[in-house]
Amino acid sequence: MGAVSAVSSADAPSAERSAAAAVRPVLADAVDVARAALDELGEGGIGAHLGVTGENDCAATHRFVADLPGYRGWQWAVVVAAAPESDHVTVSELVLLPGPDALIAPEWLPWNERIRPGDLGPGDLLAPTADDPRLVPGYIESGDPEVDDTALEIGLGRRQVMSLEGRLDAAQRWFEGYGPDSEMAKAAPSTCLLCGFYLPLAGSLHAAFGVCGNEYAADGHVVHSQYGCGAHSDTTLPTGAGSPRFEAYDDAAVEIVPITRPEPKDDETVGSEQPSGAAATDGAAATDDAGRPEQTD
Repeated sequence: MGAVSAVSSADAPSAERSAAAAVRPVLADAVDVARAALDELGEGGIGAHLGVTGENDCAATHRFVADLPGYRGWQWAVVVAAAPESDHVTVSELVLLPGPDALIAPEWLPWNERIRPGDLGPGDLLAPTADDPRLVPGYIESGDPEVDDTALEIGLGRRQVMSLEGRLDAAQRWFEGYGPDSEMAKAAPSTCLLCGFYLPLAGSLHAAFGVCGNEYAADGHVVHSQYGCGAHSDTTLPTGAGSPRFEAYDDAAVEIVPITRPEPKDDETVGSEQPSGAAATDGAAATDDAGRPEQTD
């Protein structure tokens, strides 16, 4: 494909500019269409857009960084096409191609220069270089008054001690890791220098650094005296903090609700009605015309 033809590093910028200038706008603006086609491919590792190169009046190639393990320097190439008078593009081809330096071995580095913090594992041995600027012989004054005075007083000393350059290098790393400019320190109520969990270092770094002894904070890390966090020993919670306490609700309890019956009105008859044909007045029994008690069935 012409889109990925090799060019020298000196000619690459001018070649890119001339190629991009010849690309029709409808093709040059199809970055999202090209990226969507790669997403649909499902291989992943789609990085930043590297540019677009014109193939002819009707086609162009968009290139993206390929963030795939084992494919350093490779690129995704997506060819889009559009008819001469069309304002709509279609995807013609998707391909993974090596970039200009993908097939060239990186500059060789000795093993000791490839080591990074965190690479050392259990059982590994890592010796300092013979001319390590961070170390000086123990019989030479290190520049740390407390170390030098103590060694001179008791007549002992370590074979090697940290040089001024080594201490400054360590101090800079610690300052950047747990220093006053971190977001945690900016939001803290106070500083480590005033915290009960702060364990100051000895030697010339005593004034600026210490170790955090709070297991819920930066436990075991060297922190700057002006660093801080929300777990400061003087931290107090605002009044009313936390959730209020309520009695447990028993949803199995039976609630007894009294029901009040309405009182009967004065003109309403209470009890059952008298049988038809029967009459009773003031408790007297019914009689016939002769005054004798009337027999009833």
